Amino acid sequence: MVKIAPAVLMVDYGCLAEEILAVEKEADLFQFDVMDGHFVPVISYGASLIRSLRPRTTVPFDVHLMVQYPERYITDFAKAGSDYLTVHAEVCPHLDRTIRQIKEAGVKAGVALNPSTPLEAVDPVIREVDLILLMSVNPGFGGQTFFAEVEQKVEQMRRRLDTLQIRCELEVDGGINVENCARIAKAGASILVVGSAVFQSPDPAATVREMKRMANPLP
Repeated sequence: MVKIAPAVLMVDYGCLAEEILAVEKEADLFQFDVMDGHFVPVISYGASLIRSLRPRTTVPFDVHLMVQYPERYITDFAKAGSDYLTVHAEVCPHLDRTIRQIKEAGVKAGVALNPSTPLEAVDPVIREVDLILLMSVNPGFGGQTFFAEVEQKVEQMRRRLDTLQIRCELEVDGGINVENCARIAKAGASILVVGSAVFQSPDPAATVREMKRMANPLP
C-alpha cells in the first residue's frame, strides 16, 4: 500500500492545526520540512512546532531535516514527538554515526538524497535506515515541478532494495500531484510526499483520497 504524506510546509500557518486536522483521516503521515537557511536558503520552523502539534493527532510525524548540522537537533526533535527523522547524506560526513544517533533517540531513521546525488551515497547505511527519501526537486521551496529524471532513480533504488531484500520505506518528495502520482508509485515509491497539490486544492481531504486511489490501483 503506497502511503500519502501531506507536507505541512504548504499549509496556511494562520490556521495550521485546522488544515492538518482537515486531512487527518486520509493522511498516512504528516511530513515536516525543517529548514535552517544554510543547507537551503529558507528558514521554516523548529521542534516547538512539532511539540505543539503532537497532542492534536495520532498520525505519524515524518520530519525532514534540511539543515547543515542535523546532529545538533536530533535530540530536540525526537523529544518533540517525531516518528521519523531524515537527514541529508550531503551534510553528514559520518552518516553512520548520525543514523545511529537517531535510532538511539528512539526514532526511526531516514536518509535523503538530492536529485544530483548518486544512489551510492546511501550504501554505507542502507541496511540500517528505516526510510530512504529521494528528492524529486532541489530542496528548499514548495510548488516546484517534478524532475522527470528522478523517476529512473526511484526504479533503480527499488531494484536495489528488492535485490538486497531490504524492507525500508522508499519516499519521494517534490512536485508530486494527481497527474503523476500513479507513475511514481509504479516506479517503486512507497511514500509520496505531497504539498501544494493537497493544501492548495479546493478540497484537500478529497485530493489525498484520490491520490491514494490512483497510487494503489485495484489488481
